[in-house]
Amino acid sequence: MEILQPPNWPRPKGYSNGIKAKGDMIFVAGQVGWNEKEEFESEAIEDQIRQALKNILAILKEGNAGPEHIVRMTWFVTHKQEYLDKQKEIGAVYRDVMGDVYPVMSLIQVAGLIEHGAKLEIEATAVV
Repeated sequence: MEILQPPNWPRPKGYSNGIKAKGDMIFVAGQVGWNEKEEFESEAIEDQIRQALKNILAILKEGNAGPEHIVRMTWFVTHKQEYLDKQKEIGAVYRDVMGDVYPVMSLIQVAGLIEHGAKLEIEATAVV
């Protein structure tokens, strides 16, 4: 993979502007922050993010992939202000689970999610 960064642009914080990749693609459906029994263990957004990321990594593992193969993530949150208020905690959770991996990302506020109690949903695309 190659990070695409225009020379005079500031480096984005927590994501990449573009990535060039070649290989087998893995598409991970939107994952919410519940465990393997489809139970939410916490209402805290940072805990739900930790679990959603772990869920993504569990699916990628089935395709012999890891966080380093993720090229794109789309995050859907139900409360933008809650996300903004918890950015420091969310950043720490992200680095703890994903390491030093910063794919291209979008974050979208939505009116709601299908799963009752979900505060976010994350989709991912990986290239192996």
